[in-house]
Amino acid sequence: MAGHSQFKNIMHRKGAQDARRAREFAKVIREITVSARSGLPDPASNPRLRAAISWAREVNMPKDTVDRAIKKATGAGQGDDYAEVRYEGYGPAGVAVIVEALTDNRNRTAADVRSAFSKYGGVLGETNSVSFMFSRVGVIRFPASAGSADDMLEAAIEAGADNVESTAETHEITTSVEDFFAVRDALESRFGAPEAAKLDWRPGTTVTLDQDKASSVLKLLDVLEDNDDVQAVYANFDIPDDVMQALSA
Repeated sequence: MAGHSQFKNIMHRKGAQDARRAREFAKVIREITVSARSGLPDPASNPRLRAAISWAREVNMPKDTVDRAIKKATGAGQGDDYAEVRYEGYGPAGVAVIVEALTDNRNRTAADVRSAFSKYGGVLGETNSVSFMFSRVGVIRFPASAGSADDMLEAAIEAGADNVESTAETHEITTSVEDFFAVRDALESRFGAPEAAKLDWRPGTTVTLDQDKASSVLKLLDVLEDNDDVQAVYANFDIPDDVMQALSA
């Protein structure tokens, strides 16, 4: 798969897994905090919180850690107050990049993101300067063992999904943003909890990268992903298999 997902595959092979796992847990807890405060602390009544808990399951966060995060977010004092911010810009080779962040200090986060773009051959743009190249969609992923491709397709259509792609490993269902929670809940009631369920940015077109450009783009995305305030990074690039193998060597 192109873009962000390929980047994640490369990122996860680099080692230092414990440190990355800790950072990922911190990002999930931050999302749980914001989602718990944006509605009721009961996931049954708070779709965004249910999505955050799904993300927690995806990264194997212990249930008691999730419960503590919800309790802390809705308890006395409530701790840090996070704002949702989106940054957009161009990386090396004209690759469009979207950065989603939750921050308690907008000035710090903006400076860090701008510095990363500048250092690695990119330029930070204005809001909506690249997002028009992407579609905002809901993505729900089940393991192939959850059901047959025909059963998943039938259930997804009935639930109002836009598309289903089934492989030997997974079923991936895409929906509109408006239908995301309803489709996810309908499929979960039939097939059990999904492996992942989230809102995503999908590029309409991609930039194919050679090895040098791919290396530069991945360095930028790596630095952005490692920022504590950054929740997710999306980019419209594609890396051919032979280039991917060379980068992985």
